[in-house]
Amino acid sequence: MNHAHGQMTRINIVMRLMTILMTFAFLWWLMADAQHSSWVIGLPATLFAAWAFLRLNPKAGHYLSIIGLLRFIPFFLIESLRGGIDVAARTLHPRLNIKPGFYRYQLKLEDGLQRLFFVNCVNLLPGTLTADIHEDCIEIHLLSEDINPEAGLSRLQEAVSQLFLVRG
Repeated sequence: MNHAHGQMTRINIVMRLMTILMTFAFLWWLMADAQHSSWVIGLPATLFAAWAFLRLNPKAGHYLSIIGLLRFIPFFLIESLRGGIDVAARTLHPRLNIKPGFYRYQLKLEDGLQRLFFVNCVNLLPGTLTADIHEDCIEIHLLSEDINPEAGLSRLQEAVSQLFLVRG
């Protein structure tokens, strides 16, 4: 029984390490636009990020949900494209269709890693940029006050909550 428990603990450690490495590798892949040549820097950066994460947060029980990831990838790609098109259309319009403003959004995510990931992903939504982080809410800079980011933020928050499984 004790041997089986030790073997399960080793399997859990390996699975946790692989999940963390895959998460950081996936994030690098997204940031580098899937350029194979970027792995010259990306591999050491991914390994360092995983090491730093484990060193700074040794007891965290984060697991990447494969189903959540499969749902998140198209969401991320579509919202990135929408965000890029929106910003380009507003800034390249002859009348410079911008009227900056701020929006405060209440976070529902309780876990620190999920919140951090969410806050960084807010920037991909059309016309939004994280400006400040408070305890349970974030302040978002809007490219134009006519943007209502509530629906996009809710969808993003749900996608992020499904991406990570948190186990205590």
